[in-house]
Amino acid sequence: MAWKPPPALQVVFYPELKMEYREYNSAKDKKAVFRIWQESGWIDEQRGKETDKIMNAFMKSSSAYVAEVKDNAESSVLTTPGTIRYLNEDLKFCAVTGVATSRIARNRNFATELTALALADSAVKGTCVAGLGIFEQGFYNKLGFGNGPYEHWISFDPSNLRVQPNRRIPFRISLKDIKKIHKSRLSRLRGHGSVNLLPFESTQLDISQIKNGFGLGFYDEKSGELTHHTWIETEGENGPYSVHWMSYQNYDQFLELLSLLKSLSDQVYTVKIKEPPEIQIQDLLTKPFRYTEITRHGKHANYMFSSSYYQLRILNLNACITKTHLPKIRLVFNLQLNDPISDYLSKHSSWKGISGNYIIKIDNNSEIVDGKENGLPTLIASVGAFTRMWLGVRSATSLSVTDDLSAPKELFNKLDGIFRLPTPKADWDF
Repeated sequence: MAWKPPPALQVVFYPELKMEYREYNSAKDKKAVFRIWQESGWIDEQRGKETDKIMNAFMKSSSAYVAEVKDNAESSVLTTPGTIRYLNEDLKFCAVTGVATSRIARNRNFATELTALALADSAVKGTCVAGLGIFEQGFYNKLGFGNGPYEHWISFDPSNLRVQPNRRIPFRISLKDIKKIHKSRLSRLRGHGSVNLLPFESTQLDISQIKNGFGLGFYDEKSGELTHHTWIETEGENGPYSVHWMSYQNYDQFLELLSLLKSLSDQVYTVKIKEPPEIQIQDLLTKPFRYTEITRHGKHANYMFSSSYYQLRILNLNACITKTHLPKIRLVFNLQLNDPISDYLSKHSSWKGISGNYIIKIDNNSEIVDGKENGLPTLIASVGAFTRMWLGVRSATSLSVTDDLSAPKELFNKLDGIFRLPTPKADWDF
């Protein structure tokens, strides 16, 4: 689906409300946006100058937009550039990293319409897929987003890890090493669905927001590269310790990081970690069910829980389909796609979403053209449901039960077999 990019973002002005949506202007809007974040509980009124400095740097590294009401910014949206991996292909990605509205402007659709504008601007600039963290189920579905996979968190006693004792002494790392830390995250072992946020300011902000945090890592002796590391938040003398991320380039390095966690067990009773892609931590624990029962209801309870807390959507259907290389298969079908974001875009927007009728061929060199061909089976889908199927979050048949997807049974059976992909894992919070 082709469109002609405008020379610049269109400012949308509503004279009856004395309100406009536009790009962020640091000189004019910085104090107002900080007030919005403070009213939303994101930052502390008593924050230091260093926090403001880091937040300013992050905003400059991202694309920022505001809804201005009576000459004051009252809602803001940030999008941060990145990449998302589809099997072995990297696609241009944007993370919606900040949606906030002031106390006087709630429930007026400012955040929804401003987010739609930000996504349209990102689509015009060539972004293929967008993602965002959700505060509740359903709100962002109206902009075409669909749930990502379940993520699993596990809490365990690090002394129960079945790994070899740590032989090397790790190095302390801090914000002073931010570029090395960020590079280490970007060069980590990645799988299907993994996300990289490109500006180092995103990692800088992540670290600054972790209270009582510390980093430990290992360097390559010859190159000086930070090859693998972890960033941990502490709570009390004996924990729990919360692992915010682990970055490693191979599984030997992963095991070394687990050994590092085990080495802390003389003092720390509990570690909480989000299960890494393609790994079942339970495989590496001694008697996990026994310790779950023994510690139940305590501060250091051993447990596992899951949640789908981020959503994704396709912005550029052409790019996503043509980057879909699935050898030894061939399927051609009609797609009737509904994109609800169009209801929240102004008439001035040059990008109207991706609703339409398409003929899709899936094989090693997948193709898509506009139109509908008689005799082909038709898949009817919302963009959120189609995104989830395309990524392999859930099968087409499953989505027909819980989401907006319908097709003849024979087509569902074929789609279920074709999009049987590894579970997509972002492995980077946004």
